[in-house]
Amino acid sequence: MPRLGLTTTSVVGQGAELADEIGFAHVSVTTLARRLGIRTASLYAHVLGNDDLRTRIALLALQEMADRADREVAGRAGVDALMALGDVYRGYAAEHPGRYDASRLPMDPSTAATSAGPRHAALARAVLRGYDLDEAQQVHAVRLLGSTFHGFVSLELAGGFAHSNPPSQESWAAILSSLDLVLTSWSTA
Repeated sequence: MPRLGLTTTSVVGQGAELADEIGFAHVSVTTLARRLGIRTASLYAHVLGNDDLRTRIALLALQEMADRADREVAGRAGVDALMALGDVYRGYAAEHPGRYDASRLPMDPSTAATSAGPRHAALARAVLRGYDLDEAQQVHAVRLLGSTFHGFVSLELAGGFAHSNPPSQESWAAILSSLDLVLTSWSTA
């Protein structure tokens, strides 16, 4: 019988908060139960186990980022849309490092297809409509954006830019401007 007051949604939300505090790699049903002050077995009324909990946290993170990106990119085009989308990923990662890490969890194809992952790809394609790329080239450009955003954010979260000048914000702005230049001059030949 489920514990009074606990729902799957609240359990996943607590798991996401825990991921932000201790790191996604350290989240388990046991650590979450300890945080909630309940027996581990009590959580099995809400999640099937560690893999299910971790997948649900990843799905939540993807949903939250897609919702934020929808709001921030709406009504923008070209470099403004590109910068807004990049800032969504970077800002979300700074605010929710564990959830951001969760968003990169590999999923089985059926789960991935029903997640907010396809919304992320659609948002990237919407940004790319401001550039003269055919559909085949958009696939490469979406991968370029994802690689750049996630690579920079991962290095920044790991402290990779903390030891040198200029500040990472200057590098971020320069990288986004360079991406705009690359996308503007992208050759489809």
